Amino acid sequence: MTIRVLLADDQALLRSAFRVLVDSEPDMEVVGEASDGAEAARLAGETQADVVLMDIRMPGTDGLAATRLISADPGLTHVRVVMLTTFEVDEYVVQSLRAGASGFLGKGAEPEELLNAIRVAAGGEALLSPAATKGLIAKFLAQGDGLDDERDPARAERLDALTGREREVLVQVAGGHSNDEIAERLEVSPLTVKTHVNRAMAKLGARDRAQLVVIAYESGLVRPRVD
Repeated sequence: MTIRVLLADDQALLRSAFRVLVDSEPDMEVVGEASDGAEAARLAGETQADVVLMDIRMPGTDGLAATRLISADPGLTHVRVVMLTTFEVDEYVVQSLRAGASGFLGKGAEPEELLNAIRVAAGGEALLSPAATKGLIAKFLAQGDGLDDERDPARAERLDALTGREREVLVQVAGGHSNDEIAERLEVSPLTVKTHVNRAMAKLGARDRAQLVVIAYESGLVRPRVD
């Protein structure tokens, strides 16, 4: 199956570079380009893209707003957003994950990293390094940075819907561990872990694995720790 990729960046030169890279892969194709968030949200529907490479900062409607538009559209539940940022430590990254992005990747990433991120996101998993996501979220939640006002107190109560095992798995997900690693730690099969992760996502209303990490910290199930 060919992965349909939409490029959203206000720099035409960067879009061209991404297009050449993506189109060089036999299992991928670029189905559209957007220079701002509003156009990206529109084209996500028109092109039925599987993955959107979304620049986080664009004039007009930025990547954050565009991600919210895509996540809110019931017809685009299959679309995964890979947020691109110049700086890996960016206050908007946490908000992007909350808005529905599957994760983030620095623009300075190696070509193979970018291509792998597209494949992982298209497969429904959390792209990027889970540990990097966890560390970034922990930092900003610990420091506040205006995020306290956005926290939902009801999220802690929503964890009551999880079974004991689902809570255990959620803690491991927030720790940046893969399904195989979690399976080894809890002495269960990877398929069992995947089932628990999917059930936790359904019960907590999480779009994907990356949002589970955010919820784990926001609810207090996992305490942020900054080195």
